[in-house]
Amino acid sequence: MIYFVKRNQIDEEKYNNCIATSLQSRMYAYSWYLDIVADNWNVLVLDDYEAVMPLPFHKKFLISYISQPFFTQQLGVFSKENITEETIQFFLNTIPKKYLKIALQFNSDNNLSSENTIDKNNYLLSLDKEYKMLYKSFSKGRKHAINQGLKEQFIIEEIPFSEVLFLYNEHYSFKEITEKEYKKLTKLVAVLVSKNCVKIVGIKINERLIGAAVFVLDSHRITYLFSAVSQLGKEKQVASLLLNDVIKTYANTNLILDFEGSQSHGIAAFFKSFGAKPETYFLLKKWLL
Repeated sequence: MIYFVKRNQIDEEKYNNCIATSLQSRMYAYSWYLDIVADNWNVLVLDDYEAVMPLPFHKKFLISYISQPFFTQQLGVFSKENITEETIQFFLNTIPKKYLKIALQFNSDNNLSSENTIDKNNYLLSLDKEYKMLYKSFSKGRKHAINQGLKEQFIIEEIPFSEVLFLYNEHYSFKEITEKEYKKLTKLVAVLVSKNCVKIVGIKINERLIGAAVFVLDSHRITYLFSAVSQLGKEKQVASLLLNDVIKTYANTNLILDFEGSQSHGIAAFFKSFGAKPETYFLLKKWLL
């Protein structure tokens, strides 16, 4: 049976264990992660936390809408065993009608066939080979960009997140995230640092930071969460060097590098140039009344 459980009534140990051991496990779905990035959230629970579906929502004019929080690409249903489309539909049918509308991105293991879904693309790179083998799968252009960058007097090192934010504020006049989400990101990274599940890498030339990236780490994958690059950094292809450094560091492991995809053709081509393979996940947009 599927139950609707409010956030303050969740058995956090059972809930987080379900996320950790689920076939669809994503860092985004842990309770402490959602507590930061979602304005509010509740959850649907199958039996004794055999499967869960977090319901992040926001309120506008006293009306509640289920919506995807920033810094979470894929949510949906998480289960310890393979889950059918029929079971996913049971979850959807159990969503309380007090939520007027749903606009939620389901993880790539949740199959949905509906006129209300939109296909979206993500890119993944399995790091289960030695670096030399992974490098062979890079495109000719990507290899050239990396080799040219390695000839520069760059220093690649781990840096504090404050330096990434400074770089972002200095070089991005058009902010992709609001001040509210910006504060959430700052808090999120601080918690990730405290849990030792984040890698923040920067590239400097003459002690000047020209590119940086934030990667979230768990036992399954490395997620490319956030980045900032100066104009000089773009000219010097530092984004290629940042990703190459992470690939080299975690090569020959059981981890997956999750590029967090893009619907932009140019960015998608950039990710594919590392040998990344596409996966499809679904955005469900539906009025519940």
